[in-house]
Amino acid sequence: MTQGAMAALQARVTGCRKCPRLVAWREQVAREKRASFRDHEYWGRPVPAFGDADARVLVVGLAPAAHGANRTGRMFTGDRSGDWLYRALHRAGFANQPESIDRSDGLELSDVFVTAAVRCAPPANKPEASERDACRAWLDEELDVMKRVKVVVTLGGFAYAQTLKILGDRGASVPRPRPRFGHGAEVELERVTVLASYHPSQQNTFTGKLTEPMFDAIWGRARELAHAKSRA
Repeated sequence: MTQGAMAALQARVTGCRKCPRLVAWREQVAREKRASFRDHEYWGRPVPAFGDADARVLVVGLAPAAHGANRTGRMFTGDRSGDWLYRALHRAGFANQPESIDRSDGLELSDVFVTAAVRCAPPANKPEASERDACRAWLDEELDVMKRVKVVVTLGGFAYAQTLKILGDRGASVPRPRPRFGHGAEVELERVTVLASYHPSQQNTFTGKLTEPMFDAIWGRARELAHAKSRA
């Protein structure tokens, strides 16, 4: 039931054309392509969320990368951020393999569902506030479908802020002032815990701001929280 409802929702996501700037950009990138991917057929549409719709752990990223998920059509697939994410999920036992190459590579997730605050690749990886707001209905609908979520892992400050806003609007008692974003920060709410992580962007991983042990600690903690909250 949950899987079917989620599949129907994601089919609607892929047809969205709400934001003219994002529509124009994602389609321009898909036409022009990066030289190293000139032989690839780009997805060039809103990217559907991916994973186990009955998961206890929900992962919220920023937005698809222009030559990553906007090319492959699967969240966090085809770029170095995705390489980091799926390797870590595999080490933590949430993924059956560490690679994320394309939609037909056999990757499967267990107890984890990966989505994003914005579903279309934005220019310079920076969605405008109006685009963020236009896209939030999709995450709201995903939360309606996913009844078992215990932990929301937010990758980066943008996803953290948007997640807390949405959960607050849905009735959660988010502390005021809102807790500051930081790697490993936890916000305990009535039904879920929001767990913050630095985004596995090249800017963070190349500089050592985010290391693999730091990232692994997030997924170990996510599993620990999911088990604890399931028993409560």
